[in-house]
Amino acid sequence: MTTNTPYNALFICTGNSARSILAEGILNELGQGRFRAYSAGSHPKGEVHPLALDTLKRLNIPAADYRSKSWDEFVAPGAPLFDFIFTVCDNAAGEVCPLWPGKPVSAHWGVPDPAAVEGSEEQKVKAFKDTALILRRRIELFVSLPFERLDAMSLQHKLRDIGKQ
Repeated sequence: MTTNTPYNALFICTGNSARSILAEGILNELGQGRFRAYSAGSHPKGEVHPLALDTLKRLNIPAADYRSKSWDEFVAPGAPLFDFIFTVCDNAAGEVCPLWPGKPVSAHWGVPDPAAVEGSEEQKVKAFKDTALILRRRIELFVSLPFERLDAMSLQHKLRDIGKQ
């Protein structure tokens, strides 16, 4: 799998307010122009969780212009074609997804929902930080893969392995 244009990746979660937003920001930062990341939800909440944006800022990642949006935007005419589709929550992984144009490689990289954590503000901030660190580690492994030397089957296997880390 090789290309001179950036790879497009879509991170999907049910609400598109926390995990998928974090993954989008992290990949856009770590991908250094080799990747363009997007995020969407099957049932978007309509707003990004403020702690997701704060977490991106703490990671020195720009936190502007994120919005909670439906995956329907990405099957409409003129939408980007994706090379990779990642589900980052178990609910989205179990849903019937749209038929994505092209032949994107997909994997499930489920992580706990930091927005579901109840408790003190400190506990909530820690939950977002922990989620971001898991996603960052997986994305670091992802961007370091030798794409030019991997066929689709090998790449699929490696992406699934990364999701288990």
